[in-house]
Amino acid sequence: MLKFARAVGWAVSGIRYAVITQRNMKIHLVVAIPVIVTCLYLKMSPAELAIISLTIFLVLAAEMFNTAIEVVVDLFTADRHPLARAAKDVGAGAVLLTAINALIVAYLLIWPRIAGLFG
Repeated sequence: MLKFARAVGWAVSGIRYAVITQRNMKIHLVVAIPVIVTCLYLKMSPAELAIISLTIFLVLAAEMFNTAIEVVVDLFTADRHPLARAAKDVGAGAVLLTAINALIVAYLLIWPRIAGLFG
């Protein structure tokens, strides 16, 4: 049980590192909060809330993977190398793809309900 508690502590430390050091992680969290509040206000179904939740967590996880890639690349080399740039660009691309997916999910699940409120 002690090993599990330590592992959870390290994971929380990683999340904290990403939130403190990464501007985009802060942006994702700031956007996620009103989205969750809006979904609860709109009384979305449990299935819809699960899809929204999964989408939010995928974006956050992608941002953390991207942060991990950037930190490892920076640890390995301070020089500008085409492969280092490619690794960072691919990580950023993964975040972009999940963010685009989040916009699509929001458009499909949230926008119709908001539009319905305004006729």
